[in-house]
Amino acid sequence: MPPLRGPMSTLQKDSWFPVRFPVALVLIAGGLFSFLPVLGLWMLPLGFLLLAVDLPVLRGPTSVLVIRGRRSVKRWFRRLRDWRS
Repeated sequence: MPPLRGPMSTLQKDSWFPVRFPVALVLIAGGLFSFLPVLGLWMLPLGFLLLAVDLPVLRGPTSVLVIRGRRSVKRWFRRLRDWRS
Protein backbone atom coordinates (compact mmCIF):
# COMPACT_ATOMS: atom_id res chain seq x y z
CA MET A 1 0.00 0.00 0.00
CA PRO A 2 1.47 3.35 -0.98
CA PRO A 3 0.53 5.20 2.26
CA LEU A 4 2.37 2.58 4.32
CA ARG A 5 5.47 2.48 2.12
CA GLY A 6 7.37 5.15 4.09
CA PRO A 7 6.77 3.81 7.61
CA MET A 8 7.28 0.20 6.51
CA SER A 9 10.62 0.96 4.85
CA THR A 10 11.79 2.69 8.02
CA LEU A 11 10.69 -0.24 10.19
CA GLN A 12 12.50 -2.75 7.93
CA LYS A 13 15.94 -1.42 8.86
CA ASP A 14 17.96 -3.71 11.17
CA SER A 15 18.37 -1.02 13.81
CA TRP A 16 14.59 -0.95 14.33
CA PHE A 17 14.38 -4.59 15.53
CA PRO A 18 13.76 -3.66 19.20
CA VAL A 19 10.76 -1.61 18.09
CA ARG A 20 9.56 -3.76 15.19
CA PHE A 21 9.19 -7.08 17.02
CA PRO A 22 6.99 -5.82 19.91
CA VAL A 23 4.92 -3.70 17.51
CA ALA A 24 4.30 -6.80 15.36
CA LEU A 25 3.20 -8.81 18.39
CA VAL A 26 0.90 -6.01 19.58
CA LEU A 27 -0.66 -5.74 16.10
CA ILE A 28 -1.29 -9.50 15.98
CA ALA A 29 -2.81 -9.46 19.46
CA GLY A 30 -4.98 -6.48 18.50
CA GLY A 31 -6.14 -8.32 15.40
CA LEU A 32 -7.24 -11.24 17.55
CA PHE A 33 -9.44 -8.84 19.56
CA SER A 34 -11.10 -7.48 16.42
CA PHE A 35 -14.53 -7.54 18.02
CA LEU A 36 -13.61 -4.42 19.98
CA PRO A 37 -14.50 -1.07 18.35
CA VAL A 38 -11.02 0.36 17.69
CA LEU A 39 -9.20 -2.85 16.89
CA GLY A 40 -9.80 -4.69 13.65
CA LEU A 41 -8.70 -7.46 11.34
CA TRP A 42 -6.49 -4.99 9.47
CA MET A 43 -3.98 -5.32 12.32
CA LEU A 44 -3.43 -9.04 11.78
CA PRO A 45 -1.83 -8.98 8.29
CA LEU A 46 0.21 -5.92 9.15
CA GLY A 47 1.57 -7.66 12.24
CA PHE A 48 2.45 -10.78 10.24
CA LEU A 49 4.19 -8.65 7.60
CA LEU A 50 6.33 -7.00 10.27
CA LEU A 51 7.04 -10.34 11.93
CA ALA A 52 8.06 -11.87 8.58
CA VAL A 53 10.88 -9.34 8.35
CA ASP A 54 12.55 -10.98 11.37
CA LEU A 55 11.43 -14.61 11.05
CA PRO A 56 12.52 -16.26 7.79
CA VAL A 57 10.03 -19.09 8.40
CA LEU A 58 7.13 -16.67 7.84
CA ARG A 59 8.52 -15.06 4.68
CA GLY A 60 7.34 -17.77 2.29
CA PRO A 61 3.77 -18.14 3.56
CA THR A 62 3.39 -14.37 3.92
CA SER A 63 4.52 -13.68 0.37
CA VAL A 64 2.22 -16.42 -0.96
CA LEU A 65 -0.75 -14.87 0.87
CA VAL A 66 0.09 -11.40 -0.42
CA ILE A 67 0.35 -12.66 -4.01
CA ARG A 68 -2.92 -14.60 -3.75
CA GLY A 69 -4.65 -11.62 -2.18
CA ARG A 70 -3.55 -9.28 -4.96
CA ARG A 71 -4.68 -11.76 -7.62
CA SER A 72 -8.10 -12.21 -6.01
CA VAL A 73 -8.60 -8.43 -5.72
CA LYS A 74 -7.73 -8.04 -9.41
CA ARG A 75 -10.17 -10.81 -10.25
CA TRP A 76 -12.96 -9.11 -8.21
CA PHE A 77 -12.36 -5.77 -9.94
CA ARG A 78 -12.37 -7.48 -13.35
CA ARG A 79 -15.67 -9.20 -12.55
CA LEU A 80 -17.16 -5.92 -11.35
CA ARG A 81 -16.00 -4.14 -14.50
CA ASP A 82 -17.43 -6.90 -16.71
CA TRP A 83 -20.68 -6.91 -14.78
CA ARG A 84 -21.14 -3.16 -15.27
CA SER A 85 -20.64 -3.33 -19.02
